[in-house]
Amino acid sequence: MNATIDSLAKRGYAATTLADVADGAGLSRGIVNFHFTSKDNLLSETIRYLQDEYTAHWLALVKKADTDTASQLLAMVTADLDRKICTHRKLAAWFALITEAKSRPTYHKLAWERDANYRTTLASVCAAAKQEGGYVFDAQSTADAIYAMQEGLWLRMMLFGKDYKRESALRVVLDMLCTIFPKHFAADGSPLKIQAEEQ
Repeated sequence: MNATIDSLAKRGYAATTLADVADGAGLSRGIVNFHFTSKDNLLSETIRYLQDEYTAHWLALVKKADTDTASQLLAMVTADLDRKICTHRKLAAWFALITEAKSRPTYHKLAWERDANYRTTLASVCAAAKQEGGYVFDAQSTADAIYAMQEGLWLRMMLFGKDYKRESALRVVLDMLCTIFPKHFAADGSPLKIQAEEQ
């Protein structure tokens, strides 16, 4: 999987071959062909690998965070920018795969359905924040906007590389949280715990 990610990041989708991956992994080409049989199968497994890693990561950060709504929300939206997940090679590989989704429905289905838990949980946390803070936004629309922002930040980081730093993306995230959830986040983006009488 790591050799596939490296090849996608370096060569892109079209130029990546089973031979490239085998050579990058230090394996015989016959072994790679035997296990995956086709480039499409290999890249489908790569999507699964990236999505499983992503899911395990954000779930672990949410579990580790305090149980108040703001802390849970902060853990979810900053998980995307964590160095374990947000690296140039992984972003480049991810976008190389996703750009093929229109012509390869299997890729789209894998990526979208395997991320359903994140989107559902995000909408649930936004709904809890709405109730606690008395906000007037639509919780689902707000979750969709956050999700779109995260993808946009990933795209910007992938396109501009070192010229767009992780710290800049994080500042955008924190500013957004302060703006949408002013009762839940301080000006610096730190979470605030809403007292029972405010609910």
